[in-house]
Amino acid sequence: MSYSAKIGPSILSSDLACLGSECVRMMECGADYLHLDVMDGHFVPNITFGHPMVECLRSCVGPDPFFDMHMMVSRPEQWVKPMAAAGANQYTFHLETTTNAGNLIKEIRESGMKVGLAIKPGTTVEELAPWAGQIDMALVMTVEPGFGGQKFMEDMMPKVSWLRSQFPSLDIEVDGGVGPSTIHKCAEAGANMIVSGSAVVSSDDPRSVITMLRTAVSEAMQKRSLDR
Repeated sequence: MSYSAKIGPSILSSDLACLGSECVRMMECGADYLHLDVMDGHFVPNITFGHPMVECLRSCVGPDPFFDMHMMVSRPEQWVKPMAAAGANQYTFHLETTTNAGNLIKEIRESGMKVGLAIKPGTTVEELAPWAGQIDMALVMTVEPGFGGQKFMEDMMPKVSWLRSQFPSLDIEVDGGVGPSTIHKCAEAGANMIVSGSAVVSSDDPRSVITMLRTAVSEAMQKRSLDR
């Protein structure tokens, strides 16, 4: 089993006036990576931030934290080079935004970043499957992208289970409404990269929430390997 349990707080749930210190705080509380949501007001209705902010955050936190860029943008090819230059580590684009995923995957890899491929709730997992051998991570959205605070969509778990059965060593990320009350469903389905927003960031004790989430995933992974 070549994948591991990783917890990535969604920094959009932070106090945006203190984003740099919030990123540092999350890493100090045991986060494995940071999930950065980029929205352009086209692919999703909201607007967040772009590569200048990422560059500032990289300067603030140093070279070590892994930046997983969730690019909720209608022209993902436009931002590959700027994000790479700004210090992004993984570029996760939405399958729904491109007619040439293969070219985009190649471009991301050539820029020195890892490749993530995301699908919205309405997109079938079979549409992602042809690219699964060329990417580092598949992101199964468990809410509609673009807004925080939505209810977790449990009916997305069969997508995760199918991906785990078909691509046993692939990193599989879930994002949206994931926290202590929903983590076990994600972990049992086979997700290993867990994005959690307010459940971690707004907690009085983020460290204990991160530990709880990671333990749930690790235990499910252990059970899966014993069941094989």
